[in-house]
Amino acid sequence: MARTAYVTDLKSLQGECSANYLRLVRLVGDMEAGQRRDIALRGDKQHFGDLHLYIQEQAPYTTMVNVSQTGPLDTVLEGPRMRVHLYHDVRMAEVTDFQRERHFSGRYRYPNARMHQPDEKLQLNRFLGEWLAHGLAHGHTVDVPEMP
Repeated sequence: MARTAYVTDLKSLQGECSANYLRLVRLVGDMEAGQRRDIALRGDKQHFGDLHLYIQEQAPYTTMVNVSQTGPLDTVLEGPRMRVHLYHDVRMAEVTDFQRERHFSGRYRYPNARMHQPDEKLQLNRFLGEWLAHGLAHGHTVDVPEMP
């Protein structure tokens, strides 16, 4: 029996990218290129790690943000890392790099040599959305006092 080809759900992808843009804008605020914000992810009495946002590049219509997480399992596992492009003119944020892999296609044949899912791009942007939503709901900015 022939499998039907995956068709990219542009409406879902655009909706996820638009929601991620709003989440990221709330988290980075008025940060500029070269600045970093650390957000502690905590439960009632437990520290789950830190979410790191770094503005790599900034231009009038785009901003490139590196998003990563460190935590208690860093000695065993590498935390997630991604690069996200914010497109200010269309108010969208798109994952362009995940764990050092770049340029994701809208769909992939399956199976494939890189083991991508047919909707890999949508899944990465959904993951970013869940990650940012968790940071907004449970995160606390780690302020480092400046020395006079």
